[in-house]
Amino acid sequence: MTTDPLAPALAVAPVIAILRSRSSRHFAATADALHEAGIRAVEFTLTTPGVLHALREYAESKPAGTALGAGTVMTPSDAMRAVEAGATYLITPATCLDVIREGRRLGVPVLPGALTPSEIVEVWRAGATMVKLFPASAGGPDYLRAVRAPLPHVPLIPTGGIGLDQAPAYLAAGASALGMGSPLIGDACEGGDLDALRERAATLLDGIRS
Repeated sequence: MTTDPLAPALAVAPVIAILRSRSSRHFAATADALHEAGIRAVEFTLTTPGVLHALREYAESKPAGTALGAGTVMTPSDAMRAVEAGATYLITPATCLDVIREGRRLGVPVLPGALTPSEIVEVWRAGATMVKLFPASAGGPDYLRAVRAPLPHVPLIPTGGIGLDQAPAYLAAGASALGMGSPLIGDACEGGDLDALRERAATLLDGIRS
């Protein structure tokens, strides 16, 4: 069974940073900057050209304590290729029960996407490690709180459209962690300002911890 680095990474900072771009060329530098700022969990999305090569290279050089995952995993084949490249957890945008089964076979956590209570229960019963509540912006913190009331045992990670200033409200509503894309990453994955990325990450973490 693969050792799960995700739980300790989220214990340091309850954020999964989502890296998605037209190229994976700057993923390693972006992930390093996030690590320096205190964010330990990163997701390389499979919709990005060249991402498996980037995954493989970063898996060999990533800082200690980094949880490196693959996102937008749609098929068992995607799951296998991502894990072979070095991903230690898998995230899907939808229920994708076959990916959950494959992740369990491979011995890695799977965080499937779901929105409705029925979808959340379905993926949880199928063996999800945590559930990505997506798109979170469709209902906001109030929806998360309402869903959590009858399902307090299911760890939820709201993802999609969450601004830096909204993070504390989602955590207060019961989120186990947050999936953060462009509001956090900005243009870093296109070769943008990494100092600005570090500042955004620091702002995010300060808001969460205050």
